[in-house]
Amino acid sequence: MGMWSIGVGALGAAALALFLANTDVFLPKSQKAALEYLEDTDLKTLEKEPRTFKAKELWEKNGAVIMAVRRPGCFLCREEAMDLSLLKPKLDELGVPLYAVVKEQLSTEVEDFQPYFKGEIFLDEKKKFYGPQRRKMMLLGFVRLGVWRNFFRAWDRGISGNLEGEGFILGGVFVVGSGRQGILLEHREKEFGDKVNVDSVLEAARKIKPQTLASEEK
Repeated sequence: MGMWSIGVGALGAAALALFLANTDVFLPKSQKAALEYLEDTDLKTLEKEPRTFKAKELWEKNGAVIMAVRRPGCFLCREEAMDLSLLKPKLDELGVPLYAVVKEQLSTEVEDFQPYFKGEIFLDEKKKFYGPQRRKMMLLGFVRLGVWRNFFRAWDRGISGNLEGEGFILGGVFVVGSGRQGILLEHREKEFGDKVNVDSVLEAARKIKPQTLASEEK
């Protein structure tokens, strides 16, 4: 009877742990990024002779859609990049550029990511687009049902990847208006494969007022 009770207790504890792991109780809490925080970010081009510039150059005139990539080799990140890239024709019509930032440059990882992403990619060495409060998902991600649903969704689409690079610091997607218009959409990845709603991205991009138009309205 004693061993049976211990076994039932252990199963109950495991069930409770699994339940809590699939709620938002233990998810890393995010802190919204201010425009002043993002615009001062030092970004680097990925050329042989890289140029360093302030991030505000990306959106100053026409706004921008920016993906903070958790890991270029991750097949879930590649899936989100593909979905954002499907918006590019409509973003081009609006005059809004599509960009991505990565937190490290390993081997050919960024080059291999480029077929999935139809915009320019820059290096954010200080990981400011992953802050201000940097969030990580460790082993908890592998017991969340939502993560496994995301895995199967991407596998079903035939997307492949690898395990190269740091993949625990969570990423996100931003839509930033031109000039001082501010951050119009901020999606923080809450778990592996938590994609942004592309309709929300397009809706936010349509609110961007290019600096030429904004100046004419004054």
